[in-house]
Amino acid sequence: MRIQFLLGEIANGLRRNLSMAVSVVIVTMISMYLLGLGLMGQRQVDTMKDYWYDRVQVTVLLCAEKTRYTNCAGEPTTDAQRTAIKSELEALKPTVKEVFYESRDEAFERFKQTYKNSPLARAGESYFADSYRVNLNDAGKFDVVASSIKGMPGVADVQDQKKLLEKFFTFMNTVSWAAIALSSLMVFAAVMLISTTIRQTAFSRRRETGIMRLVGASNFTIRFPFVMETALASVLGAALAMGMLWATVRYGVVGFLSQTLTDTAFIGVADVYRVAPFVIVGVIGLSSLTSWVTLRRYLRV
Repeated sequence: MRIQFLLGEIANGLRRNLSMAVSVVIVTMISMYLLGLGLMGQRQVDTMKDYWYDRVQVTVLLCAEKTRYTNCAGEPTTDAQRTAIKSELEALKPTVKEVFYESRDEAFERFKQTYKNSPLARAGESYFADSYRVNLNDAGKFDVVASSIKGMPGVADVQDQKKLLEKFFTFMNTVSWAAIALSSLMVFAAVMLISTTIRQTAFSRRRETGIMRLVGASNFTIRFPFVMETALASVLGAALAMGMLWATVRYGVVGFLSQTLTDTAFIGVADVYRVAPFVIVGVIGLSSLTSWVTLRRYLRV
């Protein structure tokens, strides 16, 4: 009988304060969706790091005619110099895993396919040079290769892709943390809305709660319907947010990005499933705690 009474009070409360409940659902949904995007961004950065750091290459640029690199003196690399450079790279094994030669034409064609909208893709191959692309067994051993190759006749420059990738990953991390910070502001707004909703609901039902206190109802019996109303609205908002996040990853990342950019790794819907339980449990705890504290501090019931 007591359970039926409490369930009835929860249903009546949601029906009476439908607009406020909808507000809680919407604010919770937006805040949890932004939080989910931030968390997915962090997981995407970690996934791409694991993928790209295993494939990171060292690029040994060779001299081209009229190049500005001081080691070249404006002269292209000779065949003898190419042979000496490759021999030096081969001698660095097992630090060096594989060595590939890429001509200027091949570099230009690869760039055009990867960066179709770049101005360099329309400028011509004069901006590119022959190079040796070196795969390492340990991406952290770039300095070993660089110290052995830099300064050799015919070597224009030695470039480490890992440094370029780290700049990109730093940018990705900044964006994901910005989403998490914005979601934190939205969570704060949700907490304030929950607190206001509880006080207004309790004020509108002060007569009922007064009667319940006169007949000897416990504080738990009085507070429980208020807490559950807010918790149910918050959980619904969190569930909708996770549904939106699932759709974003399923159709935006897996269905589009992974099919378009086939040379990299992306997160999947399994990552959403790992995050969702923590988000929903956190929402239940936060909304329940906010409701309980509000009732104790402001409503004195």
